Amino acid sequence: MNTILDAIIAALANKRAIPYLGPGMLSLVVEKTVPATAVELAEQLAAKTTLPFKIRKNLTAAAQYIENFKHRKTLVAMMKEVFAHKTEPAPLHRHLATLQLPLIVDAWYDGTMATALARSEGWGMLQGVSRAEHYDQWVQTYLPDGTQCDVAQAEKWRTVLYQPIGSAWPASNFIVSDSDYVEVLTEIDIQSPIPALVQALRKDRGFLFLGCHFDNQLTRSYARQIMKRSSDGPHWAVLPGELTRNEERFLQEQNITRLDMDLNAFFDAVTETLPVAA
Repeated sequence: MNTILDAIIAALANKRAIPYLGPGMLSLVVEKTVPATAVELAEQLAAKTTLPFKIRKNLTAAAQYIENFKHRKTLVAMMKEVFAHKTEPAPLHRHLATLQLPLIVDAWYDGTMATALARSEGWGMLQGVSRAEHYDQWVQTYLPDGTQCDVAQAEKWRTVLYQPIGSAWPASNFIVSDSDYVEVLTEIDIQSPIPALVQALRKDRGFLFLGCHFDNQLTRSYARQIMKRSSDGPHWAVLPGELTRNEERFLQEQNITRLDMDLNAFFDAVTETLPVAA
């Protein structure tokens, strides 16, 4: 078997790998009801209101324009509408949910991983929130039923689902506009926006990037800072096909080993070797 794949499977089995899920995970679902890229999401927002032509494919700029000229509540309402329909998890989502991993990072707004975890016990969500709506907070904490709770409860969970840019469910938290990202990235180098529990759980573990591309600066910045002060590796990214020069540079810089494999093939290989946890 592929030695890289062997290492990933061993790390998952030993709970030493942290899945970091990007919007590309939605390529696995049978019926995709929500946008699976930033460009798709920007285009759906553009279809709901008039935007300058040059920003219709630029998500953060489109969101900022709506926030500036239509109000933040309008932006949130539009995002909520776009992600209103829950997506049925793919088998890979469900398999990850059975592994009882201490930490899973979900870096898209759809909430599909939370739906996959719904059948499990002992888990909950830590979600990034916009400072435009929560002036003195970086994160809010939710139980599986969507009830907000104190972060102290999260320390008892078997699995923490960390959603750094928010999620449509349960409270329509979205870090999406230029100003949202400016607020976070101004502080993220000193790690203030990243929950202390996440910082503790990432220690001595590697990250496994699934459905992630690193072809824009925001994606790379977030991944870099969430990985910060974790183990020195190994880290992995399941990334098929051609990569951009920036992606190649980022993988090398962050000591991320690439597995050139389709996500469906990756799922087949993992489930063939790694049984579902009891």
